[in-house]
Amino acid sequence: MVKKILFFAVVVVLLCACHKKDQQPHATTHKTMEIDTQTVTMTGTYSAAIQGKQDIAILPQVGGFITKVCVTEGQRVATGQTLFEIDRVNFEAALRVAEANVKAAEALVATNQLTYDSKKTLFAQNVISQYDLQVAENALLTAKAQLAQAQAGVTNARKNLSYTLVKSPCNGVIGRLPFRAGTLASPQMPEPLTTVSDNSDMYVYFSMNEAQMLSLVKQYGSVETALRELPDVKLQLCDGTPYEQDGRIESMSGVIDKQTGSISVRAVFPNPGKLLLSGGSCNILIPLVREHVIIIPQESTYEIQNKVYVYRVVNGKALATIVEVEPMPDGKHYIVNKGLKVGDVIIAEGAGLVKEGDPVL
Repeated sequence: MVKKILFFAVVVVLLCACHKKDQQPHATTHKTMEIDTQTVTMTGTYSAAIQGKQDIAILPQVGGFITKVCVTEGQRVATGQTLFEIDRVNFEAALRVAEANVKAAEALVATNQLTYDSKKTLFAQNVISQYDLQVAENALLTAKAQLAQAQAGVTNARKNLSYTLVKSPCNGVIGRLPFRAGTLASPQMPEPLTTVSDNSDMYVYFSMNEAQMLSLVKQYGSVETALRELPDVKLQLCDGTPYEQDGRIESMSGVIDKQTGSISVRAVFPNPGKLLLSGGSCNILIPLVREHVIIIPQESTYEIQNKVYVYRVVNGKALATIVEVEPMPDGKHYIVNKGLKVGDVIIAEGAGLVKEGDPVL
């Protein structure tokens, strides 16, 4: 009887042991990767607007009727080339009046000079008093002042006459011509006569958000260094084709726009073929080199309440770890800024199917 009881106890123990063994979780095979750093070149794409190096609004400096429009829309002009002619009659008459005033003032000076010279001789002979001599000298000085005033009038009249020929201040291309011959022009016009755009080089304006700017500053050490060492940038035209000429980033605004939270950036592109037009739109492509960064596939992560997690493999088990990441332009990978270090091993794919503490082969 005792032997039967012992045999029964042994069987029970063996069955319990087998049952516990069956309850142990089975280790699952997952694709893993060991964390290391690498250097990557990413291309950032930004919407941009094109402007001429100089877009100068042409306004008349004197009032009058436009008698001649000397250019056409889209025409290339040189510095000093006449664009418009304004009625000159009144200004020519004003110049003649000013020149006549100069002649009258010169005659008055000559007369007062003769009087002063005569009075000075008489004073030397004690014929007249010091007072009479001083009056003559004052009259001469007054006449000379009037002559200078008349001469200034001639300069002003000649300058106003020159303004009747409205000339281009720079080399460039003529914009829209909203006014024709016969229009009354004035310096207070609400709209310019035209616009001259210097498009030998074109400015391309775009915006970066604060995080992107901080990333550049951290990478290069300062804005000045970034401007100096950033690689050439490329342009994608509105039809999706690439622009042949490379450009350079020249300046970055030192103020963040409160409404948009962005910073204005300006790049300059040569425009030898005049393909770029002021007012156009495009995309600017900026290659950014990131050194010693950790890159992981997005499928190695999962999100809970806007936090990104990966599973590190620690002592053969999956351990959930929060990471700070930024997406790469390819849409398939993340750059890890915090949470992982070189040598860590993570589950590389299917993270959403793994549970905390799962054994990993």
